[in-house]
Amino acid sequence: MARGWESKAVADQIEEGESRQAASREPETSSEERQLKERRDSLLLSKSRLLQQLERATNPAYRNVLLNGLKSVEKELEDIGPQEGTKDR
Repeated sequence: MARGWESKAVADQIEEGESRQAASREPETSSEERQLKERRDSLLLSKSRLLQQLERATNPAYRNVLLNGLKSVEKELEDIGPQEGTKDR
């Protein structure tokens, strides 16, 4: 029984090593691409937060502020463009 566990652990180690090698072969992204991805992620997080706040907001003035912020975030996301590797909807 111990032998079965041991071979499973060895197989896991081999698989982990292969996945690390595959990851290291992927082309590195430039600092500009990383910054763009970080900005897009930040904007998507802001959009999510604004939508959650809009669901709970009851004050009309505050809702307008949130809507203006949401429009601004969506405009900036549109200016950045779609994320690489994804299809534009």
